[in-house]
Amino acid sequence: MRNPFSSDTYSLKKSTTILRQTFHAFSKKRGKLPLTTKELIETNLSLLQEQILKKDKQKATPLAKQAESLSDAHLKKNQFEKIRDGSVVLVMALCAAIVIRQAWFELYEIPTGSMRPTLKEKDRLFVSKTNFGINIPLTTSHLLFDPNLAERNGIFVFTGANMDIRDVDTTYFYIFPGKKQYIKRMMGLPGDSLYFYGGQIYGMDSKGNDITSRLQPKGLEKIEHIPFIYFEGKTMVSQQTSSGMSSSVTFYQMNEPVARLSLNNQNQVKGEMLSLCASPNSCQPPVKDYSDLWGFKNFGMARILTQEEAKLLSDEILDPIDQSPYYLEIKHHPSLQSAKLSRDERGRLRPILGLSSSLLAINETHLRTIFNNLYTARFHVKNGFAYRYGASPHQIGKGSFLPRLAGVPDGTYEFYYGKAYEVLWQGITKELPPSHPLYTYSPERVQLLYNLGIEFDTRFSPQTRFNPSPSRYTYFKNEELYLMSAPIFTKEDPLLESFLAREKQKQQMQNLQYPYLPFEDNGAPLLADGSLNKDLITQNGITIPQKMYLALGDNHAMSADSRDFGFVPEDNLRGAPDWIFWPYGPRWGYPDQPTYSFFNLPRTVVWGVLAIGFGFYYVRFRRKNKLPLPISKKDNKP
Repeated sequence: MRNPFSSDTYSLKKSTTILRQTFHAFSKKRGKLPLTTKELIETNLSLLQEQILKKDKQKATPLAKQAESLSDAHLKKNQFEKIRDGSVVLVMALCAAIVIRQAWFELYEIPTGSMRPTLKEKDRLFVSKTNFGINIPLTTSHLLFDPNLAERNGIFVFTGANMDIRDVDTTYFYIFPGKKQYIKRMMGLPGDSLYFYGGQIYGMDSKGNDITSRLQPKGLEKIEHIPFIYFEGKTMVSQQTSSGMSSSVTFYQMNEPVARLSLNNQNQVKGEMLSLCASPNSCQPPVKDYSDLWGFKNFGMARILTQEEAKLLSDEILDPIDQSPYYLEIKHHPSLQSAKLSRDERGRLRPILGLSSSLLAINETHLRTIFNNLYTARFHVKNGFAYRYGASPHQIGKGSFLPRLAGVPDGTYEFYYGKAYEVLWQGITKELPPSHPLYTYSPERVQLLYNLGIEFDTRFSPQTRFNPSPSRYTYFKNEELYLMSAPIFTKEDPLLESFLAREKQKQQMQNLQYPYLPFEDNGAPLLADGSLNKDLITQNGITIPQKMYLALGDNHAMSADSRDFGFVPEDNLRGAPDWIFWPYGPRWGYPDQPTYSFFNLPRTVVWGVLAIGFGFYYVRFRRKNKLPLPISKKDNKP
């Protein structure tokens, strides 16, 4: 027990704090105390308050110490009261945290590389939840929503609730079940019609206005947009018959059924394109073939093959004039017309899409250009083996599918735009010097890092025809061939000219049943005068349904986005990032996106309510603690 008559002098501020704390504890227990104890505490507090009001800290000190002793002796909470009050505080704190996180702001950590280079793993963001509307906590609804506040090319956060997303369940505060939140770039608003070409998106809004400039703003030129993740997208395969064969398969792109293949009575594969409906009363006529879907024919999936691998895996005869130690194998023009019954990469016997395949010879200059523009997923190196950042122990296994990076020290690395970085504590990156072993050039290393630099899994190596294609894409833009957002082949390149000539020859020697479609530059969807070809986009583009939004990741090769799980419902929109506050560096500050309106109705309402709430709390707190305190009951009388 403290000695109330100790010589240490308290400041008036400390004595006042003791007065208030003791008074509030006394007010709660007043009715349960014996009369003599109650009178003793009242007398002590009255005298203490009197000396505080007189600003006499010398006389206030022993009274404050006596108040502490009385509080320890008579006003301590019992175990039940501690649990009760602690529970109330915890519940109120959780409720406040939920409301704040869902309706006001949230601190957000980037878990994956789907938005690199704009946002990287371990980046911390300040996310405002009032950019579009007022969210109703723990629901996918809005108290208020203004669609005019949504910005094309703006980054936004949405919940995965009620969407077809794998592994979407999570818990908040380790207690409340909920759905994960995702962050992507908003590339389409309700009613927009979009078409992909040259790594870019061309389009018009619901009124027919050209919105291409807003889809490709300056400063974001290196952000590529690819219309698919894989040619077949998601597949719905019928159950296998007794003979182990699946008789039909439906293909989904943007999580919408776009085509169907089935077997007839003679086991011949027949295909049909399906209508896409932006609304129940607005359906587009089916496009002619699968590759006509919103610009699929403008893109291919590419991997680097050695000459030996090219001879083994490709049906194309290598041109003796352009023979090279390495080739770029391009898969392109997915088609129903050349579909066939075959086994897929999972060994299932089913109808599969037809794909055209082309070989483009690449020389030392091209390999070095690829290396100088290389980007990869973030990856770890340990004991000479590389594996993707975030891979689970089960995925890593015993290393049987991990590529070797001999001579590279253990650490975490990434390539972007040809520059290599070491990833340090909490996502801080440091550019590596040119002398670092990771920069060691060889054609074999270029092939490894290009083919496996996204998945870091040797099962994506070019070993058999049925290996899955790595997430590498190629396309033409202004007659130049691009890989990794860089022009690897200029239009004057003799090897590219020879390749295009062979593609034309293959088209002229076409099979009448399965006409060959060459991989060439089909040109942007523009008319001769440079204006948007609205008829082409209306016929072959994709129209965003009402109250839906197109979400794409900046790092298309590593992004599960609308191409996988479909359009994002309006109700799922939660907010947008306002600031990158970690790590400090070139990307610190406002994210690379159009500026959202700061002064809007949702933000005004939320901030206004919070200001009123805090103001009310402050006034009440001041009144509750303003001296003189009503220590005895008679002090409460008017």
